[in-house]
Amino acid sequence: MSVTIVDVAKKAGVSPSTVSRVISGHPRISPATIRKVKDIMQEMGYHPNVMAKSLVSKTTQTIGILLPRSAEELFLNLFFSEIIRGVVTQSTRSGYDLMMTTGTTESEEVEAVTRLVKGRRVDGVILLYSRKSDPVIGFLKEQKFPFVLVGRSEDFPEVLSVDNNNVQAAYDATRHLIAQGHKRIGFVSGPPNLIVSKDRMEGYVQAMKEANLVIQSEWIVEGEFLQESGYRAMSFFMNLPERPTALVAIDDIVAFGVLRGLTELGYKVPSDLSLVGFNNISMSELASPPISSVDIGIYQLGYTASQTLIRAVKGESIHHHHIIIPHRLVARESSLHSIQS
Repeated sequence: MSVTIVDVAKKAGVSPSTVSRVISGHPRISPATIRKVKDIMQEMGYHPNVMAKSLVSKTTQTIGILLPRSAEELFLNLFFSEIIRGVVTQSTRSGYDLMMTTGTTESEEVEAVTRLVKGRRVDGVILLYSRKSDPVIGFLKEQKFPFVLVGRSEDFPEVLSVDNNNVQAAYDATRHLIAQGHKRIGFVSGPPNLIVSKDRMEGYVQAMKEANLVIQSEWIVEGEFLQESGYRAMSFFMNLPERPTALVAIDDIVAFGVLRGLTELGYKVPSDLSLVGFNNISMSELASPPISSVDIGIYQLGYTASQTLIRAVKGESIHHHHIIIPHRLVARESSLHSIQS
């Protein structure tokens, strides 16, 4: 037979309403009573009925995460596992559970978020991407529902967001290759509808123009955040009459594809082509050769997004609506090769 709130109250020598107030975090209960009741709850194995509690408190103690559409991208790109680790760590410390959802199309994503919001299943939502003209953001804004965007919104610049300075990050990566003597530098980008692709492309272009270097349109290739995109880019680049001598890849997973493609074609990194990626995932250091990468603080992105959302859910004052997580370039063997031409 399951333990009830009445059983806990009886053993603690308090009323059932006092136990209820302890569970809901009522401010007028003494610390001594709170400790006593919680100790007895643990001793008796009592767990509050979340559904009943949410009906009373109007909160679910749960935050939602909208995952990317591509299941392949989600499970093959370590960026998402690391950012979710950051979200989980902070939300757990704050006493919140997680509910994840996704959709294979734009309309399915809106439907999934609508179910979370209208069904009162979560107290707030974290969006793990930022797209141009995203209807999900429009819906959440219209509903005045708490949410945090990992990235930035061009259509709604005032929304709560946690991001990197991706323009500066790509600029730094490109400048690093220029400092090694490279003049023919290519860029393997992501989907053009993602803000991160746009921003990192802008940083690459800024660095090239500042150094008075020519930007060849054929040296820029768009793809997905998958190894296959980098692999395909190599087949294209290395067949050009005038190929790049260095590449900036928008993601480390893409950089792995570049490395695999070069190896199969008989080229060596960095002597035949230098390479810099993004995210600095653990596998970058273990690659052969180790891949230079821009560390964007993935875990911190997730941790801060969760922290900011929970503060918004609780109605706390948030002074900075746009939080920027610092980045740093980690130079490794894949790009440390100076050239004279």
